Amino acid sequence: MTRRVFVAGVGMIPFTKPGQSPAYHEMGAEATRLALADAGMAYRQVQQAYAGYVYGDSTSGQRALYEVGMTGIPVINVNNNCSTGSTALFLARQAVQSGAVDCALALGFEQMRPGAIGPVFADRSSAVERFDRVCDELMGDTELPEALRYFGGAGMEHMRRYGTRLETFASIRAKASRHAANNPLALFRKVLTTADVMADKMIIPGALTRLMACPPTCGGAAALLVSEEFARRHGLRRDVELLAQAMTTDEPATFESRSMIQLVGADMTRAAARQVYEAAGIGPQDVDVCELHDCFAQNELISYEALDLCASGGAEQFVEAGDNTYGGRVVTNPSGGLLSKGHPLGATGLAQCYELTHQLRGTADARQVPDARIGLQHNLGLGGAAVVTLYQRAG
Repeated sequence: MTRRVFVAGVGMIPFTKPGQSPAYHEMGAEATRLALADAGMAYRQVQQAYAGYVYGDSTSGQRALYEVGMTGIPVINVNNNCSTGSTALFLARQAVQSGAVDCALALGFEQMRPGAIGPVFADRSSAVERFDRVCDELMGDTELPEALRYFGGAGMEHMRRYGTRLETFASIRAKASRHAANNPLALFRKVLTTADVMADKMIIPGALTRLMACPPTCGGAAALLVSEEFARRHGLRRDVELLAQAMTTDEPATFESRSMIQLVGADMTRAAARQVYEAAGIGPQDVDVCELHDCFAQNELISYEALDLCASGGAEQFVEAGDNTYGGRVVTNPSGGLLSKGHPLGATGLAQCYELTHQLRGTADARQVPDARIGLQHNLGLGGAAVVTLYQRAG
């Protein structure tokens, strides 16, 4: 059985710097309460919950949700690197779509530490060991944190292959800041120029400045997904539908292609996007607004091409034409994205859901994309997993 799935409610708390946030369980509980209030629902109506986080002990989801209620429902803890939040959303949608439940909660939260992310367990093989080995072979063994090498290297490959200029990545970062200025929940709301980004500290000479990387962030976000019949029975809103969704993992080409662009998940993204477009009968030309995984400005540019928003090699022209912002073809990351809104790993995918839900409802205030009807979400985790979701304004 396949059923339509609707977003009944969303919640999100302001994202903050490490050390300035409440505890993880408080953030998770508050995001859940906000989603319930937005939907006009009680926690006892939730039949399953999927709680996403990366940095936390087992059953942290229960710790957060027990603050809201203790109804005995299944609580499934999810950890899928930076795509954790959208993986929780994927599982919640699957449960409702299949008929297993009528109402599922997807929750994400993260209490991060300052500085670059890295492995926590030093006494065992890293989950990204194969990725590290290929990265070392292609980029050389440096002291840079792994994420900077991965995405900086992917950007360098795009520059070599297509002649992409460093200023183009800086322009993407500046665009993120302009969008975030209108988002009261974003971590960074200061507007930057392309020149500001170019003048910042150079992390990889000629390839990456500090401002082109997203910051470690703390926060929480949640979404309530319901079946059509459940929504009708309880008088819940049915104005935003999850039209199609796909999750992909790596194939051999990730390692065999000898490409940094492939190593950071471009093929996973492309495969998931094409599955979603085919399932929905909607093409990339129909997308009005997109929240994509801009952990680095370099990855935003690469993702334009992987999501088929422009042709391979056409991303620089896409940026120069203003097709990634208001007045262009598809408004990308109106929330400010990971670069300005912040990137609390477990919450990121659900913060994207929050933004797109408000865009399609027409309630995004100063960030509103005019007449937005189709929203695209892209959330990526190395190791790896990519989740792509299509939303539609219903009715």
